[in-house]
Amino acid sequence: MRPVLHTDLITAASALLTVPRGQRWRAARDLVMQADAADRYRQRTGKAHADWGNGTLMAAALARGVAPERRPDDPDYAEALILVLEALRIWRLRKRLRREGRLAPLRFSAPETMPGGDAAGESRPA
Repeated sequence: MRPVLHTDLITAASALLTVPRGQRWRAARDLVMQADAADRYRQRTGKAHADWGNGTLMAAALARGVAPERRPDDPDYAEALILVLEALRIWRLRKRLRREGRLAPLRFSAPETMPGGDAAGESRPA
């Protein structure tokens, strides 16, 4: 994935606001994976991915559509921003562990869960 900038975070959080609350964690993970896959595609072909863009988180988010940006103190927006940051943190950790040979390639056939979850009952990774 290309370097993540402030505008990437805002756009990704705004994209999550278009997703029902109980599905936002999966959507955040998917956005990060799609941006990474699009960047690898761009590196191989020299072209932007048709669906996920040029490898930035913003391009992957814009491909889904975004809600109008909200104020940082809006609880729903803040939660979406936290989910994006957490998805990025876990993606980077897994990438480092794979590079060190301490983690097998990631498979996304089953959702990861986090203790707690959001008000809609969504779970987040630990």
